Amino acid sequence: MPENILFKKVKKTLKEADASFVRILWCDNANIIRGKAVHVEMLPHYFEHGVGISVGQQGVPVMYDAVVRKTGLGPVGEVSLVPDWSSLTALPYSPAHFRVMGNMKLNNEAWDLCPRHFLMRMIEAAKSQGLEVQAAFENEFYLLQQSGDRIVPADSTLFASTQAMDIHYEVIDDIAEALISQGIPVEQYYPESGPGQQEISIRYTEALRAADWQIAYRETVRAIARRHNLKASFLPKIFPESAGSGCHIHLSLWRDGQNLLPDTQGVCGLSKVARAFISGILEHLPALMALTTPSVNSYRRICPHAWSGAFRCWGLDNREAAVRVPSATAFGIPTHFEVKTVDASANPYLALGAVIAAGLDGVQRNLELGQPVAVDPGYLPPDDRQLQKIDPLPTTLGEAIAHLKQDNVLLDALNSQLSTAFIAVRQAEWEAMKDWDLEQEVKVLLERY
Repeated sequence: MPENILFKKVKKTLKEADASFVRILWCDNANIIRGKAVHVEMLPHYFEHGVGISVGQQGVPVMYDAVVRKTGLGPVGEVSLVPDWSSLTALPYSPAHFRVMGNMKLNNEAWDLCPRHFLMRMIEAAKSQGLEVQAAFENEFYLLQQSGDRIVPADSTLFASTQAMDIHYEVIDDIAEALISQGIPVEQYYPESGPGQQEISIRYTEALRAADWQIAYRETVRAIARRHNLKASFLPKIFPESAGSGCHIHLSLWRDGQNLLPDTQGVCGLSKVARAFISGILEHLPALMALTTPSVNSYRRICPHAWSGAFRCWGLDNREAAVRVPSATAFGIPTHFEVKTVDASANPYLALGAVIAAGLDGVQRNLELGQPVAVDPGYLPPDDRQLQKIDPLPTTLGEAIAHLKQDNVLLDALNSQLSTAFIAVRQAEWEAMKDWDLEQEVKVLLERY
């Protein structure tokens, strides 16, 4: 039994909480959050080396629990899901259960197909360039209820409606309290523009923790909603005439405790490294979308005039641009930027890691950032868009996958095994669902995301 200091600390924490199970979580290539739970009495046997899972788990699509053959994975082979005990958290919505994030290992080494390890590698790549990445995922989601045999919005209010705040104050307060109890700072809340749609924003943190928090956020919102006899869904597009739900990634770059983004002498208040990083993201965005908007359903949300980032461009306070740089900060100059072409069907480790890889490519190549776009690019004549190098982004998952297959920077960052498995999983989803109507997508995906 590993009676070291860490084990004793964890054991004491679990005993004081009268815990029964520790859930060891992973997030697969289809962005389904999965876990195995170990009873606390058996924890000494699993503390150091974790639990076993089939290698095939990284080859499963969203539609069913079976391995996509083209992933190269199958029924033969086992990896260990090893707990990262620094992420151990009590679950306020499941008394006596704790959660810990797992790292996939093969023969005691990080497994090439582990999404969490991919993000760790990209964080290290950034550090090798003298950069530390801070990030936050900004989620929108719907609160829904059953009406006969139909799922309907839990209210019919408008954007930022105080009436909606009154209707849902109990569930929102419970969600916020549950997040805060897990060490996740809640910043703002308001009802979003769709009926029943909500946004609860959380504080930025270092990149790996930000992705861990995104897993915890999704788990918490759905669990607390169930306690209030509601369903919560992060599916990008549920209702044809109502707003879609995004999951924007907010980013900043740091070195030795100093934010590197602002520069009063820089273009639009942005430093050279910030401009190059953003330029790298825009350079790779058509391929990035296979990782940041990886669901067939994602592309029902991404369209002009929907504030979803349907065009490859950036702008100050421009919510139609794929990358928005907020200017209204306490410092009067930009301190972070927002990638809008993202939703919560994305595995947060893969999405954030790929964004970092794209940004680092921009820094390494000293890419120049074009001029900011100060209008809705969807209203510009096509010739004007072409002149300003404003491209429409992929309109289907199939298009995004095709771009990813040609993007050697992202493929190399992912590595051949992870990229092969990921593309095969999402390609299988595309081929299975590309002809479905919205109703069919919602029926299958609503409670997956």
